[in-house]
Amino acid sequence: MTWKEKLGTQVPAELGKEIDIYEMQIELRKLGKIDEKLFAETRLRRGAYGQRYDNAQRFDGFQTQHLKYPTSLTKGPDTAWDAPGMQRIKIPFGGVTPEQLEVLADIAEEYADNILHVTTRQDFQLHFVHIEDTPDIMRRLAAVGITTRESCGNSVRNITACPIAGVCRTEAFDVTPYAKALAYFLLGHPDTQDFGRKFKIAFSGCECEACGLVYMHDMGALAQVKDGRRGFKLFVGGGLGAVPYQAKVFADFVPVEELFPVTQAMARVFARLGEKQNRARARIKFLIDKLGVPEFQRLVAEERKILPVDSRWTSYLAEAAAFQETPVKPGGQLTGSQPSDFEAWLETNVYRQRQAGYATVTISCPLGDITATQSRQLADLARKFCGGNVRTTVEQNFVFRWVSETDLPELYRGLQAIGLHEYGAGTILDLTACPGTDTCKLGIAASRGLARELRTRLAGKFFTLDAAVKGLRIKMSGCFNSCGQHHIADIGFYGNSRTIGNRKVPHFQVLLGGQWHNNAGSYGLAIGSVPAKNVPAVVDRITERFVRDRQGNETFQTFIARIGKAESRKLIEDLMNVPAYEQAPEFYRDWGDPREFAMGDIGMGECAGAVVSALQFELGAAERLNFEAQLAHEAGDFAKADELAYGSMLQAARGLVHEQWLDVPTDPATVVTEFKTRFAALFQPALATYLFRRHENAPGTSTGESAHRLIEEAQLFIEGAHTCGDKLLQQKTAALKK
Repeated sequence: MTWKEKLGTQVPAELGKEIDIYEMQIELRKLGKIDEKLFAETRLRRGAYGQRYDNAQRFDGFQTQHLKYPTSLTKGPDTAWDAPGMQRIKIPFGGVTPEQLEVLADIAEEYADNILHVTTRQDFQLHFVHIEDTPDIMRRLAAVGITTRESCGNSVRNITACPIAGVCRTEAFDVTPYAKALAYFLLGHPDTQDFGRKFKIAFSGCECEACGLVYMHDMGALAQVKDGRRGFKLFVGGGLGAVPYQAKVFADFVPVEELFPVTQAMARVFARLGEKQNRARARIKFLIDKLGVPEFQRLVAEERKILPVDSRWTSYLAEAAAFQETPVKPGGQLTGSQPSDFEAWLETNVYRQRQAGYATVTISCPLGDITATQSRQLADLARKFCGGNVRTTVEQNFVFRWVSETDLPELYRGLQAIGLHEYGAGTILDLTACPGTDTCKLGIAASRGLARELRTRLAGKFFTLDAAVKGLRIKMSGCFNSCGQHHIADIGFYGNSRTIGNRKVPHFQVLLGGQWHNNAGSYGLAIGSVPAKNVPAVVDRITERFVRDRQGNETFQTFIARIGKAESRKLIEDLMNVPAYEQAPEFYRDWGDPREFAMGDIGMGECAGAVVSALQFELGAAERLNFEAQLAHEAGDFAKADELAYGSMLQAARGLVHEQWLDVPTDPATVVTEFKTRFAALFQPALATYLFRRHENAPGTSTGESAHRLIEEAQLFIEGAHTCGDKLLQQKTAALKK
């Protein structure tokens, strides 16, 4: 009997029909009757991703189970179907029930690698899933109220919300029912089907805490009460990605009655006017930047006037106002004997709710991973101690809400028994990392391997760390796209690479001074790229200097701003050097990966440790210019910062042109023209656009924000120049072998 037959009416009819259509599309694609580009967007909108597959063994202590059928699907005309992928599962506001956790565990065990992964958007991901299994996975999830629809693709992604909404001591009101209702209102809505890129929404109940991180979202909703009425301060145009944008205030107060229609009007404007051809500029942040907030407000207001009335705009409001979770036990006081190590866990993982006698408990999941067995055991504990009041967090953890304080010791023992009793939630131990080179096709460096190494080292000395250091956030991404949210960390890292003597070396760019609190109140800037093996030393050096030289209760952001970018860079400058391969071959391997960090056979058979190409000098000069731009920005000279950042891109472009034209002139017009002519096929188009746009449109007046953005773009352009230089080297090496 098939799962479709077993589940029968348990799958909602509408969802069931959608899954049937998707299953038929898979069969048609196998027969070559659906274009791959069209099918790719189809499966992405159902949450089915391709994934990297050169790491058959995940280097994180979990043995990947390979595989249910390694080559079962027929190869289509232009696509290999035998490589397993990733299934993303949408969990609005992170709310998950014990029953759902059990089904997720079953699916992880039967179809994936036995691991359930919590993402930085409160979703779940399953890796090494075969596309033939995805329809049955979707049916089994639908039977317990979960959909994968629009968890990927050019759509409204999972709507996130503060995981302690409703029990928070400082919130305006509980945003949970509004986040949930908006998620399902927009799911499959006709006005959200024609975006050029994804659209992310977050809800927050407090202005000064991290909560929903509304400043880094396409749309953010911050709870407000005005004259006794509930509503939201709406933000628009935020986003991290390669170049982060801070969201702008769209409206100081939108009453709850207008939340849905205003959001719908925004979606229609974005769908109509947002970029469709150039994906690198297809997010709404670029549209806001182009139009300006006042014009966008005007367009949305005009769109709102012509929207057909929809009863769903307000039909949920009475239920939302009355929304209240139900605890499974009466509240109580913490008394009696306590287990060993309980105090450390109590200090970092337990939050006293505004409801007397109750606490919210964070279950730390290092790297966001739990096994299928742990997921079932967690479901059992949830039933006993908090009922269905479980949520995931954007820091890749779980929270149990409405736990009676009396039960805290017993809950801790239960978590101890299943290996989920780690302390350190919300501290420097609570590192965030994207999948990096483990499974992501865009990954450059092993962000998970680095996070694991840092956590091990920090845990070994956690109790001796200064209190100010314990409260820092460290986040890392495997590339510049900020899936690990490195821009909003106190200390952030993103993966890149450098070529040393014809060998590639994994590196991480260091960012300092981002702000997690105040809903992602500010973004950090890069100060230099260090080899991956030196990252732990970077963390030690920066935190030790912070402890030694901070003034009073000075925050890390204030401290970094006070000592300045130049001094910050001096702290790590010697750690930016890479020893020769013969002296320290470990520098040429990434964290957790025993293989040499090299592609193909470049550099094989030739001792080139002392060889540094002219291009490397040119790119080094470009990085120096961009750092000088940061110093000018820090000093408030935004015009100079803009000019230096532009100059750094020209320097990198000239270095590439110099590889083919020894006497290249230095005037910008010639450099840009020759770069465009010679490297259009080798240079990533989205990154090249940063140079072309600034060259053609010099700003009349530079602002702090525009200069900050150009500095970010320039750094990405330089990274692209490094990659392009590697491609040139590969071409030269191949030519020499002929």
